[in-house]
Amino acid sequence: MAFRNNFVAGITELLILSFLRKEDNYIYEISKSIQMFSQGRLSISQNTLYSATYKLENEGYISEYSKKVGRKRVRVYYKLEPSGEEYLNRIRENYEDVFHGTENILKELD
Repeated sequence: MAFRNNFVAGITELLILSFLRKEDNYIYEISKSIQMFSQGRLSISQNTLYSATYKLENEGYISEYSKKVGRKRVRVYYKLEPSGEEYLNRIRENYEDVFHGTENILKELD
């Protein structure tokens, strides 16, 4: 299970930034969307998502803002910054290279 956790941690930033490219969002919704779009194959804890989000925010790739929902409830939304868009493009290219390279190797070995 440790291997799976390390792999998921490695793609967490990619997934967060990809969701934020589409629209501003909050952690709970991102977590649920990951599970839904992956058809239950990926489940990333909110703690892991928050850790990655704090890192991305500290690096200036995303920013946060609060939005009142309901009468008393405030929700923290995250927004993709232009530097985050550039970073997402770089890590997505890297992901695709690794994915396709690994796929090619496994096909050759089968």
